[in-house]
Amino acid sequence: MSAADPRARVVVLAGPSGSGKSRLAERLHEAHGWPIVRLDDFYRDQDDPANPRSAELGMVDWDHPGSWNLDAAVAAVCELVETGSTLTPVYDISRSRAVSTTTLTARPDDLVLAEGIFAAEVVAPLRAAGVLHSAWCIHHRPFVTFVRRLVRDLAERRKSPMVLVRRGLALMRAEPEVIRRQVELGAEAARAKDVEARLAAPSHD
Repeated sequence: MSAADPRARVVVLAGPSGSGKSRLAERLHEAHGWPIVRLDDFYRDQDDPANPRSAELGMVDWDHPGSWNLDAAVAAVCELVETGSTLTPVYDISRSRAVSTTTLTARPDDLVLAEGIFAAEVVAPLRAAGVLHSAWCIHHRPFVTFVRRLVRDLAERRKSPMVLVRRGLALMRAEPEVIRRQVELGAEAARAKDVEARLAAPSHD
């Protein structure tokens, strides 16, 4: 993927939870200084009545796009590209709510990295706005993703261990469908190392 329009600078890093998209974004940030928009910070607060609920887990369905504010995420990304600055929420997953805000900045020649489990949802709106550079669905083998996700979530105490295991097994079963949907939404399925090599090229092709 490549972009001729100089405004088309947003790289969407989608993929199943635990697939490595956040680690990829961090490596690209460290190597190039590109800003990261953490789209998961646009989750709705737990008590938001708009949240969908999971009958299987008996709780808010945090893996449903409805638990996340698409319009606010797209607006923030576009504002960052257009003005070089935007204010984003800081979401505490262990408390299931936004706890503060932070200001992100971007230089005129930066690629803007937008990553999160619902990142593929922003592909079409960002393309329509003329700011999309490329979109990727980062993936690995489902069991590898399950282990990485569980280790991360336990270390960060995101939820109780039992909830994390139950949710992780459900996500592992659903992973092929998640990837299929994200590709349908416009993301290209790829390994993290291949995307890193493509974006590190001088032309960003």
